[in-house]
Amino acid sequence: MIRVQEDDFDPGLELERLSAGNHGIGGVCSFIGLVRDIADDEQVSAMTLEHYPGMTQKQLEAIEKEAHARWPLDATLIIHRYGRLEAGARIVFVATASAHRDAAFEACHFLMDWLKTKAPFWKKETTEAGDQWVEAKDSDEQATRRWNKT
Repeated sequence: MIRVQEDDFDPGLELERLSAGNHGIGGVCSFIGLVRDIADDEQVSAMTLEHYPGMTQKQLEAIEKEAHARWPLDATLIIHRYGRLEAGARIVFVATASAHRDAAFEACHFLMDWLKTKAPFWKKETTEAGDQWVEAKDSDEQATRRWNKT
């Protein structure tokens, strides 16, 4: 399941819903991304995330489909927020559920790596010096490469 939304989310409630009624699930792995208050030694008060709804939904569906093709997953959940988010706010929530923990862990890690580099969100940080767009990081690209099929 994929949700792109402005509103915050309740991680506990989302995890409860993810596995509700499915007693074949043996492991659930989750990740929550937060807005940091510092970037490159500069104070950050907020981050604004922008996206194109149709493009974003389509790309997130492709990323989720790839995870299901690689691992035996019972369920996945991707929630990504947009709009202005203050420091400390939740940005993203990814959860994976599988009969086995290894699949849940690996798929969760994969989803986050791919969301970071392939999801069409544009991020602007608000600092004392003004607003600045966040550039892609080489370390994120390197993390994604480990998942490339050879």
